[in-house]
Amino acid sequence: MTTSSWVCQLHDENNSASQPLVVAEMSSLLLLAPLLAEADPSPLPLFRSPGSTGAQGTDGLHARFLWMAEHVPAFRVPGTHIHILTSPDQFYQAMKARIKTAKRRVVMASLYLGTGPLEQDLVDCMQEALQRSQEVDNSVLQVSILLDYTRGSRGQTNSRTMLLPLLQQYSSRMRVSLYHTPDLRGLLRLLVPQRFNETIGVQHIKAYLFDDDLIISGANLSDSYFTNRQDRYVLLENCWEVADFFSDLVGAVGDVSLQLQPDDSVSMMENMVHPYRGNRDDFSASARQHIMEVVNTARTRQDIAKSERLKRESKGEGGKEDTWVFPLVQMKPLGIQVDEEITRRLLTDAGPGATVFLTSGYFNLTRAYMSLVLGVGADYRILTASPEVNGFFGAKGIAGEIPAAYIHIARQFYSKVCQLGQQERVHLHEYHRAHWTFHAKGLWYYLRGQVRPCLTLIGSPNFGYRSVHRDLEAQIAIVTDNQELQAHLQEEQEMLYQRSTEVSSSTFQQPDRHVKLWVKLVTPLIKNFF
Repeated sequence: MTTSSWVCQLHDENNSASQPLVVAEMSSLLLLAPLLAEADPSPLPLFRSPGSTGAQGTDGLHARFLWMAEHVPAFRVPGTHIHILTSPDQFYQAMKARIKTAKRRVVMASLYLGTGPLEQDLVDCMQEALQRSQEVDNSVLQVSILLDYTRGSRGQTNSRTMLLPLLQQYSSRMRVSLYHTPDLRGLLRLLVPQRFNETIGVQHIKAYLFDDDLIISGANLSDSYFTNRQDRYVLLENCWEVADFFSDLVGAVGDVSLQLQPDDSVSMMENMVHPYRGNRDDFSASARQHIMEVVNTARTRQDIAKSERLKRESKGEGGKEDTWVFPLVQMKPLGIQVDEEITRRLLTDAGPGATVFLTSGYFNLTRAYMSLVLGVGADYRILTASPEVNGFFGAKGIAGEIPAAYIHIARQFYSKVCQLGQQERVHLHEYHRAHWTFHAKGLWYYLRGQVRPCLTLIGSPNFGYRSVHRDLEAQIAIVTDNQELQAHLQEEQEMLYQRSTEVSSSTFQQPDRHVKLWVKLVTPLIKNFF
């Protein structure tokens, strides 16, 4: 499950966990303690650009957020091509339908692929599409899957074994890449148990692409994400430039990843540095250059496209492209930190009168983000999971104490809000829903005096230490003046918050909010893996 792949893997095993495992699990955590105790580094310099006014209209909004285009590609699309999906089933059905009709490409990036019947149906859709392409359409459909190596290889039945039959049958048209963090190497790789090796760092991007349609989400390819785990999902239909960018991005990460072979072995592409056998700095430098080439090439293309668009508009041939999409990438182990810098700038610029609705299934802000939220500025409505919708609620062993660790973190944050007298400006909410878990992440940005959001962030980052420092992440910033799209974003935000209650001092006095002393002591050591 999300923000922490540590949390992810413990959740999948919590049904078989037993109390005697606690001591062993605690020993593994203590082994990792030196890594976990790292503090946030010194603040990065914020992107600087001239101040902007609250001008409205597409060009006015874009001018306000123009500084993003100085650092990442800026894709202009019709707002009518962007659709907000609201349920796990919508997400699942949208993927299945588009796999079945794909003609040229299916590109999917996720932490892992589950092993249940729903996941098998998804694989069967790929098989049918490849077979149809080969026998009927005579087209060249290519399927590319990017997963995390550690998470995708765990257990005898895993993501790899789910995909091997396709790879064996369509080896020339099927690619499975398994990203391995360069930080899990040497003695650490030998000592950290498989159950915990994901904590070092993972491939966490969630992007699902079918020809020129793209779904950006925080959801993985697993049954609960298709049924009763609430996330966020945005579908960009017929947005070929954005789709091309994410296809190239996933392809570039895939190039520096281990390649799954039909016999279940793995190997690196020729002339690529091995992630844990090769030199750490060489791998990171090579991977950074490879991935940033995608970003820089897209920016160059967009500069050319902008010139062409201005020519068309000068002739009165402008279209209805009232929305901007900015892809944001964060890969700190590879020296890429664009998402972090832009998120910090957005929070910094969110001044008095603006309102930010921010959500994370696992509330654990970095120190830098927390300082910006607690500083004088916008009003914040922060939504996180209540203990009962935490995926580890009721689990056995150490996994069962994970919700308590988040209670402790939330209580510390709320106490800080009260100490600073910010209760009227910063509000913490908890999501409730029987028999569901909560995994939504991102934010909605309301300008002063506006009743609908003009900007949203949506994707894989969780605003926590893992997302900023350990994992590979990607999300998009959508800036829009399209009234219908703004309304849909507002409806999405309200739908999530309507199932929440606001946290108060009495919340932490409830019996189910009691946190054991050892959990309070261990939480500072493990919170940097969240």
